[in-house]
Amino acid sequence: MTTTELDQTEDIAAIHAVVAAVAKAQRAEDADAFLALFHPDAIWTTGGGKFLNGLNEISEFTRAVLPGATKDGYATYEPFFVRFIRPDVAAVKVRQQYFNHDGELQAQGSPLYGMTKEDGRWLLTFCQNTPVADH
Repeated sequence: MTTTELDQTEDIAAIHAVVAAVAKAQRAEDADAFLALFHPDAIWTTGGGKFLNGLNEISEFTRAVLPGATKDGYATYEPFFVRFIRPDVAAVKVRQQYFNHDGELQAQGSPLYGMTKEDGRWLLTFCQNTPVADH
């Protein structure tokens, strides 16, 4: 294994850990843990199409919608594709599934997380939530 492949393996593991932290924070309705995953200048487009510019707007939105978000169910997040744009920039596709408390699938999403590596840490920097339409 080359040094580059080893670096990518470590980076992929770190990126997967960020996605797992998103899931954990969402399930716990922990806004602070969720917001700690973002770059200060991040942008986010919600599944409903609302554009959030910067951590302040993302924080305001998150603190309004996250409390109580799991009352009807929960979501799972599974990264299934990582493409390095540069060694410190990655496009990450995530399979998002929403289940009710009986474990029945209710909806799906297909977020794209644009992540950047800052001081050795991967952060959510430009993200787009996309609901998957029923076919």
